[in-house]
Amino acid sequence: MPIASLQTPVGLLSVHEREGAIVRLDWSAAGGAQTALLDAALDQLRAYFAGELQVFDLPLQVEGSDFQRAVCAAMSAIPFGETRSYGDIARELGGAAQPVGNACGANPIPVIIPCHRVLAANGLGGFSGAGGVETKVALLRHEGAAGLLI
Repeated sequence: MPIASLQTPVGLLSVHEREGAIVRLDWSAAGGAQTALLDAALDQLRAYFAGELQVFDLPLQVEGSDFQRAVCAAMSAIPFGETRSYGDIARELGGAAQPVGNACGANPIPVIIPCHRVLAANGLGGFSGAGGVETKVALLRHEGAAGLLI
């Protein structure tokens, strides 16, 4: 599986590609592969962190249950600089907030699928990426959404 890495304000991010789709983003120094898709992903991440991109346009493949994919689709629909609660997404999908929180925590492609934009009813909630909630806050500040919270 080709993997490419990029240093960002929230740490070293590695993007994983399989069969023409991005399947994972994690905080590791996993590789330096070059493919057209990985180059595009790194370019879009650079532009996002430079404040020049608000919507990622990459082919993504979310592995997991239909519910996991539905939660990831709902997160992807949250506009840059806005937030939703786990309960908001649960209502949209006809479920409960806790399974939505679990699905957010299992998001295989954070940042690109913006799980950082999903908050608990009474606070920030968690973040599964390196740095935990501090990284979530950094991403929300970058998007100008932190004024609602902090």
